[in-house]
Amino acid sequence: MRRMVWPAFILAAVTLMTGCSLTKFNLFGQKPEPLQEYVLQGTGKGKVLVLSIDGKISNKPDKNLLRTEPSMVQQVAAYLKHAEQDPEIKALLIKVNSPGGTVTASDIIYHEISAYKQRTGVIVVVAMMGLAASGGYYISLPADFIMAHPTTVTGSVGVIFLRPGISGLMEKVGVSMNVNKSGVDKDMGSPFRPPTKEETVLFQQLTDTMAARFKDLVAKHRHLKPEQLDQVATARVFLAEEAKSLGLVDQIGYLDDAVSKAKELANLGPDARVIAYHRHKVEDDTIYNPAIQRQGGDLEAVLPILAPLNAGGEADFYYVWPAAVGY
Repeated sequence: MRRMVWPAFILAAVTLMTGCSLTKFNLFGQKPEPLQEYVLQGTGKGKVLVLSIDGKISNKPDKNLLRTEPSMVQQVAAYLKHAEQDPEIKALLIKVNSPGGTVTASDIIYHEISAYKQRTGVIVVVAMMGLAASGGYYISLPADFIMAHPTTVTGSVGVIFLRPGISGLMEKVGVSMNVNKSGVDKDMGSPFRPPTKEETVLFQQLTDTMAARFKDLVAKHRHLKPEQLDQVATARVFLAEEAKSLGLVDQIGYLDDAVSKAKELANLGPDARVIAYHRHKVEDDTIYNPAIQRQGGDLEAVLPILAPLNAGGEADFYYVWPAAVGY
């Protein structure tokens, strides 16, 4: 019986720690609050909107133990749709701190940013933080100006196809998978058997084709010299200074410098308002924390054991720097 009491005790403790306010703390995230504008800096005319893109880029919802959060793609799209209704927004500052993610999710965010820029005429500036690699760089390409932090790691312009393989383990434990298929390649990529030579060639062709798209977009947006593009296409990462010398970024500076550049390019005064959207008020908010907030409150901060479980291990094509992602 004592063991049965613990879940109720923990839930009661969480409720007390959050001030017993169920309107601010929605345990299961069933009633999301609408996005609201909060001013981070300035009192003058015109606005710079700050959008923070942090973590792995995915179009899958973030499934936690007690609730499901919207995917990064969904949140970015909602953020930009909301921003489009405000003609006072003259610049969009995207703060990127990401190792990348899936090919499709990265491409969707790239498209959403490009479309928003085209429809509104808003100036787009990217401020790279610690990491803006692979898909994190891909989504930065529509920017009119890219500023890297002095310690930014960026680049990794390429594609990797990750897929699990458990055939060796199955043989050891005496388990097999029987397959009936309509075509010789229907089960290519199956984790239950090693790939054939023909399948390896096909997967490499798919990977190279997707990588060529990435490379072409870099050439289109960054206007690199052939020798620069060849070095970038090795898919290695670069520190800020080398990224600047290769033309991947325009300037090295801090977030305040990126805000000033956004105001300058948008012809805004130095006291123009810098804003962010949140679903609820964030105390002592600054430009370093303008992310879209979780809808139900940060339960994991109170009980770390309830943090999201990262499934990982799914076969997919990625614009990602694997060294920065735990699989």
